[in-house]
Amino acid sequence: MSTSSSEVQIIPERWKDVWGSKDCFEQIFALQGDEYRNMDGRRTLRFDMLGQSYFVKMYQGIGWWRLCKSLLTFRTPPVFSAYNEWLAIKILTELGVDTMTTVAYGERGRNPVSRQSFLVTQDLQPTESLEDYCSQWAARPPSVVLKRTLLTRIAEVTRLLHSHGINHRDYYLCHFLLDLTPGSGHITSENMRIYLIDLHRVQFRKRVPQRWRIKDLASLYFSAQDIGLTRRDCLRFICIYMGLRPGESVRGTLNEDKGMWRQVERHCSKLYVRYQRKYRNNNA
Repeated sequence: MSTSSSEVQIIPERWKDVWGSKDCFEQIFALQGDEYRNMDGRRTLRFDMLGQSYFVKMYQGIGWWRLCKSLLTFRTPPVFSAYNEWLAIKILTELGVDTMTTVAYGERGRNPVSRQSFLVTQDLQPTESLEDYCSQWAARPPSVVLKRTLLTRIAEVTRLLHSHGINHRDYYLCHFLLDLTPGSGHITSENMRIYLIDLHRVQFRKRVPQRWRIKDLASLYFSAQDIGLTRRDCLRFICIYMGLRPGESVRGTLNEDKGMWRQVERHCSKLYVRYQRKYRNNNA
């Protein structure tokens, strides 16, 4: 790890051996591979290095226009550095949440308009997003044990995040990856492992404001609308999220926090209508 007043680099030694005296930032930003995103000053791609597969996010600054626009409209400032995701990985790992593994990280420049930064993580393979894994559940329901185990894991992660002042801001099933090492048809409650990814917009506070809890919960519920969840499944999630003990009545908790859960359902409905409208327009 090398640092200066305005530069940080964490680079594997074997990469430095390959690059020699060449500038590490220039080498990272020149990487080529399967590109997943390239807009708003952020580029994401999968690449191979020394026989292994990785993902890299490269930030080139947000520009004066986007910075001024967010300030003038009183919106949450856009993420302009890889530091936030690097920190999120570190904190979630310390909490025991399975997530990405940092391989390299760098940042230089103080000005957010032109600051350069990058984050390299291991390519989590073999995995499948829960959005894809659960997509056929409505037509072909999984075993009760498997569904309950998966629901319990997600509820526990959600509770852990929110209870530690962390909200995700892109909290959808597609950002949970299921480890397929045992084989897609051999996932059990004993060998199930899920990873939470895409942490670049995560926020940290002493306590998550209710509006941000609602947004996370509504986003998650929205992404699970078409996988065949029952009312009992939803109540099970609520019980675990609220920290109720087995056998403890959920009625009192729902009465106490019914305003929040109504807002979750209302916000979810808005997301679903917006998605359906956009999907219809794109396929018209």
